[in-house]
Amino acid sequence: MALDVPRELLEKHDKPGPRYTSYPTVPAWTSGFGEDDYRAALRELAARPDDELSVYLHLPFCAKHCHYCGCNAVVSTEKGAVDAYLDRVERELAAVVDVLGPGRRVVQLHWGGGTPNFLKDPQVERALGLLRAAFAVDPRGEVSIEVDPRIGTPEQARFLRAQGFNRISLGVQDFEPAVQKAIGRLQKRDRTLELYHACREAGFEGVNLDLVYGLPEQTRDSFAHTLRDIIEQGPDRVACFSYAHVPWVRPRQKLINTDNMPSGFEKFELFRLAIDLFAEAGYDWIGIDHFARRDDELAVALRERRLHRNFMGYTTRPAPHMLAFGMSGIGDVCDRFVQNDAELDGYQATVDAGRLPVVKGHRLSDDDRLRRLAILNLMCNLELPYALTVPGFGAPADELLADGLARLLPYRDEGFVEFLPDRVRVTDLGRFFVRNLCMEFDAYLDRTSEKPLFSKTI
Repeated sequence: MALDVPRELLEKHDKPGPRYTSYPTVPAWTSGFGEDDYRAALRELAARPDDELSVYLHLPFCAKHCHYCGCNAVVSTEKGAVDAYLDRVERELAAVVDVLGPGRRVVQLHWGGGTPNFLKDPQVERALGLLRAAFAVDPRGEVSIEVDPRIGTPEQARFLRAQGFNRISLGVQDFEPAVQKAIGRLQKRDRTLELYHACREAGFEGVNLDLVYGLPEQTRDSFAHTLRDIIEQGPDRVACFSYAHVPWVRPRQKLINTDNMPSGFEKFELFRLAIDLFAEAGYDWIGIDHFARRDDELAVALRERRLHRNFMGYTTRPAPHMLAFGMSGIGDVCDRFVQNDAELDGYQATVDAGRLPVVKGHRLSDDDRLRRLAILNLMCNLELPYALTVPGFGAPADELLADGLARLLPYRDEGFVEFLPDRVRVTDLGRFFVRNLCMEFDAYLDRTSEKPLFSKTI
């Protein structure tokens, strides 16, 4: 069973903080980084032809907005909206390939949204065709897609598998009708499970399910029912995300009635329940919010200290660079972060004008690169080696990150970390507070904002 965490300890450390899918995090990026900077990164990448790539395509369209959603999504009834969007993606791809050169090897391709399976079959074929014309997608690589079971069908699952997708993630959130009603996402359990089993029968190498805890109307008993139902299906991986209620960032969340929403210690108990039930069922706890069967490559990567974290969550990091296409896409190229316009009209107008739709980004300094590596080690491997270094920046971490290491000393006294001769190790208790530990190495974090951009750490 997961450790008993005293309520007072939780309340002391439950404060807003990043989930560190990047460092520096997006709020630290600036509009001073623009198209020219991105083109310079692409030219640098072009001069490294052997470097493998990951590619992300953002498909923003949804049939209906869910109240809780924090994604960059668009609901459009305009006929031809998806095809018009793919026209712009085609132009964006052409502009990037014009700098980078054609045929670069891609070992990971991911479609997110929005609702990628909102696309009709011919649109899926078109989008895949555009990507395969621009890049050499490794036939052994991971090709994954996020799916909304409410509009998915067994026929669609078979079609997606035939098109080459080999990993699929189904959004569940919660099976309980009261919770679904509260978040504006009515989703029949039987339909979801029918699609899940169709994915299994279609031969996907990985079938993942996504849950959210901390939603209105969730109780320990109701969430236990959903968890046991999920475990009975035997998914390869489960993402169990903490709901972040930030209506000042995502206005549609104002539709959420917070009167019956678990928070603080009550919310924490839901996640601790998930840890216990998944462990009993043979799953390993990955990072802060994922679970994987112990024979899954993600769990293997954790044991072998090869785990990585990026904008798509936890991964085995098959490539050192990630290109992103579509509105709001976020890329990571040659120590530069880059983000596309998150507004559909702005994205399309910029592409129509013949420009890359970059609105902000960040070029990592040597200090950024070291802090990024330190945070990645804490988030993924639950340790921080003192000998940690980055190329071109030779001093070890215990010298260059002395300020952050000093700020970890109080956490040692609370039992969150151990200072060993060669590294700092996160304890079993400290796992629950690893985001707090990472925050001590964040040189950009605004600790004074009354309206934080981040969820609380628990």
